[in-house]
Amino acid sequence: MFDCTERTAGLRQRLLAFMDEHIYPNEAALLAHEHGPERWQTAPLIETLKEKAKQQGLWNLFLPESELGAGLSNLDYAHLCEIMGRSPFAPEVFNCAAPDTGNMEVLARYGTEEQKQRWLLPLLAGEIRSCFSMTEPAVASSDATNIECSIRRDGDDYVINGRKWWSSGAMDPRCRIAIVMGKTDPSEKRYRQQSMILVPLDTPGVKIERALTVFGYDHAPHGHAEISYDNVRVPASNILLGEGRGFEIAQGRLGPGRIHHCMRTIGIAERALETMVERARSRTAFGRTLLEMGSVREQIAQSRIEIEQTRLLTLRAADMMDRAGNKVARLEIAMIKAVAPAMACRVIDRAIQVHGAAGVSQDTFLASAYARVRSLRLADGPDEVHLETIAKLEIGKNAERAA
Repeated sequence: MFDCTERTAGLRQRLLAFMDEHIYPNEAALLAHEHGPERWQTAPLIETLKEKAKQQGLWNLFLPESELGAGLSNLDYAHLCEIMGRSPFAPEVFNCAAPDTGNMEVLARYGTEEQKQRWLLPLLAGEIRSCFSMTEPAVASSDATNIECSIRRDGDDYVINGRKWWSSGAMDPRCRIAIVMGKTDPSEKRYRQQSMILVPLDTPGVKIERALTVFGYDHAPHGHAEISYDNVRVPASNILLGEGRGFEIAQGRLGPGRIHHCMRTIGIAERALETMVERARSRTAFGRTLLEMGSVREQIAQSRIEIEQTRLLTLRAADMMDRAGNKVARLEIAMIKAVAPAMACRVIDRAIQVHGAAGVSQDTFLASAYARVRSLRLADGPDEVHLETIAKLEIGKNAERAA
C-alpha cells in the first residue's frame, strides 16, 4: 500500500550500498573524532564522505522541490530517511540532517530571492550549517506563545533581545546563520505576536553562552547551545515572510521536521533490534544461549511488532501529507511524533538489557542512541502537546457525530 516508486527503489539500493561501504565502516573513526581533542572541529572524513554522496546523487533527498532537491514525495523520502537514521553520522553526509533540513525548507518556501541566494544555496551545497533558535530557558516553550525574546523594528533594522537554548548546531564551526523566533508585537492577537528573522551568528551582540549536554553527551561538533541576543541589530530585510507570521512558518517547518525525526527513529530501532538478536545468539547463560530464553524471545517479538506498527503509521502520515497537505495531516503527524520516539526508547532499552553492562558502555551505540531518542520526546513539542492535539481532534469528531 505504501510502496516506494521505481525511482526511489533505485535510490534506496544505492543508499544501502553507500551505508555498507562508507558509513558503517567509518563510524568508529568518526566516533573517535567526536570524543577526541579536536571534537569541536569538523571531521575531515565527513567532508570526504559528503563529496562521495554528491557524486553518487545521494544529496538533498529531503527537499520536495525538484529544482532544488531530489523532488521526492514525503512517502518516497520516508523509505530513505529510515535508512539514514541507522547511523548518527549518515544524515549529514547526505545533507539531510536537522536542523538544516527544516531551515532549508523554511528558506525555500518563505524566503526572498535575496535570502535564498545568501543562505539557502550555501546550505544546499553543504558549505555552511545553521541553527534554529526558538526554545527559551526562562519560559515553558512547549507553549510557544510564552516566548519572550523581542524583535523590535528600529528604522531600517530589527533589534533582537533575548536568551535561547537548545539551539542545536550552533556550536558547529560551520554554523553561519540562525533562524530566531521572537515577538514583534505583544499587543497583537496571541498567534500573531511572533515572527522569525535571520540572524548571522557573527553579528555583534550574539554570544554563545555555553554548550548543553544530553545525558552527558555534548554531540560535538554539532552541539546544543544556549545563546544570548543582546541588542543584536540586523537589516529589516532579514525578516521571514513578514511580521506576525512566525507561527505560520513554524507549522510549515515543524510538520516535515517531526515526520523526519520519526523516520530516523525507526531506523535506529531496527538497528537496535538487529544487535539485540545478534547479542542474544552469541551469549550463553545457565547452559543455553540468551536467544533460547523465553523472556528474550518475547522482547524480540514485541520489538518487531512495535516497529512495524510505527512504520505503518509513519508511512500513512507521509502519504496524507502528500495527498492533503500538512494541515490536514495534523492528526497523523501528532500520532507518529507521540509514538515513534517512545517506541524506539523501548526497543533500545530492551537491547541494552540483553547486552548487559556492555549496553550502557561506549562499546555499543545503544547508550548514545537512547540519549538521542529520549530527547526527541521533547524536541519539536513534548509528547503531552501531541497527545493534547490528538485528543482535541478526536473529541471534535465525536461532537460532530453527536450533533
